[in-house]
Amino acid sequence: MHRYWDEHRGNIRTQKGGWVIGRGVYISGYSLLDDLVGNVSYFQSLILNVTGELPSEPIGRWVEALYQCMSFPDSRIWCNQIGTLGGTLRVSSAAGITAGILASDSRMYGPGTISLVYDFLSKGLLEYAEGKGVSEIIRNKVGTKQKQVVIPGYGRPLATGDERVVAMERVSKELDLVAGPSLQFAYAVEQYIQETQGESMNLAAYLVSGMMDLGWTLPQIQQICAIIVTSGVAACYSEAYDNPPESFLPLRCEDIEYRGHAPRPVPEVGKEGGD
Repeated sequence: MHRYWDEHRGNIRTQKGGWVIGRGVYISGYSLLDDLVGNVSYFQSLILNVTGELPSEPIGRWVEALYQCMSFPDSRIWCNQIGTLGGTLRVSSAAGITAGILASDSRMYGPGTISLVYDFLSKGLLEYAEGKGVSEIIRNKVGTKQKQVVIPGYGRPLATGDERVVAMERVSKELDLVAGPSLQFAYAVEQYIQETQGESMNLAAYLVSGMMDLGWTLPQIQQICAIIVTSGVAACYSEAYDNPPESFLPLRCEDIEYRGHAPRPVPEVGKEGGD
């Protein structure tokens, strides 16, 4: 390892590409300005930058649709509320919006859930391919002691069903994208969960299984989806910024229920109870 560090000391080595001053900008063998700009979408370029492979136009449009599905302009959503607070306090656009994006890196919602979903689906798929049934796989992975089995990528905290999956299924059909083994397994799990708990697949399971079928690794999926909430956060930041400062959910003093000590005098210095 020391030799590796020594070889990179004072050198930046990359297989991604870079800017050759006076010649052009290159991404994995493509000229950014000559080959890509105006010829492929931003999302195709994003995927190329992450994976080193230029995806087809339908795959770029499919990922773009996933981003649109995460573009709720609703300041009640946790990450959006951070953006809203940034806007109402007049922080810079970059600070407010990126703070909201960072708040989505959570194990409860957003792209932060991807690792848990990937772990369940990737391990479960191996067992499913070996002939094990879905119920046995779930029993092995999450146990059955609790009445309500919690499976990453299934169910939602505030709603039943996920309308975003329905929209993505329509998009996939329009783009002639067929479900691969990972998504087929995800659907098999959904069928079991619907029959036993009345729950269904959420967008995280659909997204992860679909990207697994494209051959993308967990880090690549996380990198492609890292800023997937940007549009919704930006919408909430923008609206709050356009409104009078500090007008988002303002409070009066009487709105706060105080449960501390009753009013009392401050001890004088040097007397009993003082310093």
